[in-house]
Amino acid sequence: MTEPQLTLPDRVGVVNVGLSLFADAIREQGAPVISVDWRVPAGGQPDAVAALGRLYGVHAERIEAANAEVLRRLDGGTPQLTGVTTVAAAIPGLGARTLLHCGPAIGYADAPDPLQRSMRAAAVAEGWADSPEQADGLLAADEIGLAPANEHAVVVPMATALGPGAPLYVVENQAGGTTGYAPISQGPGEVAWFGVASEASVARLVFLRDVAAPVIGRILDRSGPLDVLSLAAQAVAMGDDVHVRTQAATNLLIRTWLPHLTELGGPDGVAFARFLSANHLFFLTLAMAAARSLTEWAAQVADASIVTTMARNGTTFGIRLPGSDRWFTADAPEVGHALYYPGQGAETSARDIGDSAVLELSGLGAAAAAGSPAVAQLLGGDLREAAGLTARLAAICAGRSSRFKIPALDNAGTPLGVDVRKVVELGITPAVTTGILHLSAGTGQVGAGVAEAPLSCFAAALADLDHRLSA
Repeated sequence: MTEPQLTLPDRVGVVNVGLSLFADAIREQGAPVISVDWRVPAGGQPDAVAALGRLYGVHAERIEAANAEVLRRLDGGTPQLTGVTTVAAAIPGLGARTLLHCGPAIGYADAPDPLQRSMRAAAVAEGWADSPEQADGLLAADEIGLAPANEHAVVVPMATALGPGAPLYVVENQAGGTTGYAPISQGPGEVAWFGVASEASVARLVFLRDVAAPVIGRILDRSGPLDVLSLAAQAVAMGDDVHVRTQAATNLLIRTWLPHLTELGGPDGVAFARFLSANHLFFLTLAMAAARSLTEWAAQVADASIVTTMARNGTTFGIRLPGSDRWFTADAPEVGHALYYPGQGAETSARDIGDSAVLELSGLGAAAAAGSPAVAQLLGGDLREAAGLTARLAAICAGRSSRFKIPALDNAGTPLGVDVRKVVELGITPAVTTGILHLSAGTGQVGAGVAEAPLSCFAAALADLDHRLSA
């Protein structure tokens, strides 16, 4: 019997799985190679891998059905600004001397310096103290209560604290019967949400309560409800990420309100017009309230793996999943990829803070970064880097928005619905575009950048979801 002759092919194509080093070596030799970016799921952690096996396996059908409903709610709701109220009216059961604050629950002693200063300014604005120093004593003695805003369907930006008299936007999602609330934007400068406790920052809080809120209420009486995310969608096409940059959205809002504001006249109307024209961040909190009305609706869906709360108090970073009120927390991250004001840097910067990451859960912020030159500026000016933030979220999201389109990506929808399974499987966490406050001087904003969420809280949420579904 003749032995078969072994012949080698003249040309070999290679599929490389894992380290790109091998693919690079083959490519340098002129051979065709396809590189597959594969890594051990969940970093090879046995418990996480086992949980993923169940959540993608025996529980998959249940989770996918729930996730589809969550995506429908996040994408299909139509939040409308219908009015202005106060914290006390929106949350009747809140204590008479209680402040709402950003992020998960925290005590005054554990709060970072900017949030402590904001709490002191809010206490003075409420009339509970005559000075920030007196307010500090009341807060340190626990004579003023503290509660996470998120637990009352309220979201607040940066280092915001709100007392019962503080005004809130009322944004109603009629499709879901849910309402989101957020404060009127304090604007730039010497303001409490930037961690400043001074006469000027207290005066701004009083102005919002006594002047801005009534004027906005009168405008809405004339104009009727405002479709918040319709304006946001137009703004994304104009270069906003509707997080660190809200200039287009604010300008669109001013155009919408201008005829009604002109008709109002009077000294309060003039004062509000001047404030509005100088506040390029005005639309931010409106977008946050709209997003919160959607996540409130989505959070009612049990068994989903899509994150519906993501918030920071400057000390801890926390997330929540639908069907559960439990927070999963980790240390708040530093803000990287930063663009600082002159004389400022990482050594003067506080950690990531605020509830505005609700925008990233709703298809805005880093999800819309690919079309925003302002975000690109934070990353060195390269729009490809900004597109990388959007791609990063796309890798861990369950779907795409039908409402927010990015012209630079052939009008692709922004990533929507952060899936905790994908986060843990890939080891990729959401990025959040955000401002940066001074660590301790009480002088306000020192820059802006991109924060990367910590992985451990997502791993803990994954384990809890596995436990709930497997019980």
